[in-house]
Amino acid sequence: GRTAAEGLVAVAVEGGKAVAVEVNSETDFVAKNAEFQDMVAGIAKAALGVSDIEALKEADLGGKTVADTLTDKIATIGENMTLRRMATIEGETVVSYIHNAAGEGMGKIGVLVAMKGGDEAFGRQVAMHVAAANPAALNEAELDPAVVEKERQVQIDIARESGKPEQVIEKMIVGRMKKFLAEVTLMGQAFVINPDLTVEAAAKEAGAEITGFVRLEVGEGIEKEEEDFAAEVAKAAQG
Repeated sequence: GRTAAEGLVAVAVEGGKAVAVEVNSETDFVAKNAEFQDMVAGIAKAALGVSDIEALKEADLGGKTVADTLTDKIATIGENMTLRRMATIEGETVVSYIHNAAGEGMGKIGVLVAMKGGDEAFGRQVAMHVAAANPAALNEAELDPAVVEKERQVQIDIARESGKPEQVIEKMIVGRMKKFLAEVTLMGQAFVINPDLTVEAAAKEAGAEITGFVRLEVGEGIEKEEEDFAAEVAKAAQG
């Protein structure tokens, strides 16, 4: 029941298919353990042959299922570990990038980018951009409508506080929503490599069409128990 919010994201690419998996541990110390890293690399390779996380748990990893391998590792290392999620992407060209690498093809943030046209060097730049800028979706069409509606309501409330007439407020909302969509979609964001261009414009220049991306960050969305060091030591002293 102990929280496993550290760990690694690993990526594996084979032709036009790529996968990213997140395997969690309780401490960053275990994430640096060679035994743990070997297991994570094996899980990522096994993920190339399956379609979802349930199938991955049953996939073969050196004569045992991934789930059993994980259970064995929990027993030998003595920390809670979880296979949390996987994401797959396919395309004409697929490029991967690891930010804060801890080993070959694994680290704290894993990014996959699928493209038509362009070259791998540009794809890698886009993947680095995704790692840094963390877009919510590829474009406006792929954004969760609930997210857009929530932002619209926030902007309406802020604009109404200004006391301006409704027709002025409506124009303000249009402008603010346009800015919001540019900030949260990959295509609309200013390209970190050349901020004078949007990612969409940079892709056009590179002769590429970005068809999808995946970004997994270790521990994203996991609520960690915050405990100060002194409390931790006191707890350990009490046994």
